[in-house]
Amino acid sequence: MDRKHNKKIIPFAQQLRKNMTKEERHLWYDFLKSYPVKFLRQKTIGKYIVDFYCAEAQLVIELDGSQHFYDDNIDKDNERTAYLKQYGLTVIRIPNNEVFTHFDRVCEYIDGMVKKSLSSTIPPSRLSP
Repeated sequence: MDRKHNKKIIPFAQQLRKNMTKEERHLWYDFLKSYPVKFLRQKTIGKYIVDFYCAEAQLVIELDGSQHFYDDNIDKDNERTAYLKQYGLTVIRIPNNEVFTHFDRVCEYIDGMVKKSLSSTIPPSRLSP
């Protein structure tokens, strides 16, 4: 297994942070940035850069554009998810169009996943956005 922190791809991750997609910007600035449990964006984990990462909840959020729904990319995403699971991470995938069409539901889903992960270690009052 690769090292969890890969210094070789950090410059690319920094570039991705500066050039987020509109869906990433919306989710970051309108929900995750002020979420009571810390999230990072464009975080390097092994050989990959994940869209959003919460170390405390061991959670990865990937926003998927339409290109992710073709056979070759589905296989690559499954490989990527399996790789990240080796680090004990839970990976959730959210289609880009859901961020704009059902933003409240997306936020509720993420909140539920964080709370589920942290339910035994964090006081519930800390988890209310």
